[in-house]
Amino acid sequence: MGEPQPVLDPLTPAAIFLVATIDEGGEAAVRQLLGEVDELRKSVGFRAPGQGLSCVTSIGSSGWDRLFAGPRPAELHEFPGYRGAVHSCPATPGDLLFHIRSETTGTCYELAMAIATRLRGAVTFVDETSGFRYFEQRDLLGFVDGTANPEGAAAVASVFVGDEDADFAGGSYVIVQKYVHPLDQWNALPVEEQERVIGRTKLSDYELPDDVKPPNSHVTINTIIDLDGTERDVLRANMPFGTVGDGQLGTYYIAYCATPSVTERMLERMFLGTDDAAYDRILDFSTAITGTLFFTPAADFFDDLPDAPAGAEDGPQVTVPEFEPVIEANAAAEKAAATTTATGRTGAVSDGSLAIGTMKRSIQ
Repeated sequence: MGEPQPVLDPLTPAAIFLVATIDEGGEAAVRQLLGEVDELRKSVGFRAPGQGLSCVTSIGSSGWDRLFAGPRPAELHEFPGYRGAVHSCPATPGDLLFHIRSETTGTCYELAMAIATRLRGAVTFVDETSGFRYFEQRDLLGFVDGTANPEGAAAVASVFVGDEDADFAGGSYVIVQKYVHPLDQWNALPVEEQERVIGRTKLSDYELPDDVKPPNSHVTINTIIDLDGTERDVLRANMPFGTVGDGQLGTYYIAYCATPSVTERMLERMFLGTDDAAYDRILDFSTAITGTLFFTPAADFFDDLPDAPAGAEDGPQVTVPEFEPVIEANAAAEKAAATTTATGRTGAVSDGSLAIGTMKRSIQ
């Protein structure tokens, strides 16, 4: 199995999710960027030690066919979307997904800017969401999110493709959705009723007993058990997001799995219902506004990309626009301000240099 990307890394206080579509003629620039993402991460991370910066890069179905010839992941396809009798979720465009995580928003932003600069003119960013860690790993509904995630060997087995698709072993499938919550309606519910919607206690995060937990609770609907009695898991790395000015507050749902069929079964049950429930009741307080499926290759996939499709061979090396790293720029500004205070002359520095030059540079 190839070395996986850092899908299993713990949740961090900050994340940025970038979804992009490839513009016509942008394939060469995207292929070049895919081979350089980890170097960009190292460059940013080295300047921000201890921040745990990571980036998981994933590719959508139509994007895959535009970028690579040869075999493709066996279960990679477009997200179908779901329309139930009461609730629905859309299928929205996406050729590339960059899942950036760090202890601080600044380092996430720095890497996102470096990626965006490299892709300027080659892609259109159709969604950019900044996630944050809320109190005690809770979502904006006030419940702990991700308690049921698999751990250890169970996580590896649940998340990563194995010998069943040997060319892509070590990869994973990921589905992302943005859900917005009408918090005024949710907060008007008594806590006991909220617990019945979720299937867990709100304060202590214990699962409700089966004789108390309703069949349309979120926990019940998302419990997938095969005919042989095996429970199937996905790894969620959900994050709250929101802008208080327009009231768009919600949960960025991101679920990794060795097969998208498990996540899709969960979504089918949520939106289309089961024998015992018309739909997942959490959908009365959660509206899906995006939905896209990607494949997350193993890390070494990007070291030696497959050939480009016939007629879409790699073009010339892309000229990278000038990019001023935020971290270095901020440091320069602080140093200049301190010098002005001490000497009264902006640009004079205490080490005797004339401060000639600029911090601006292109990312190499």
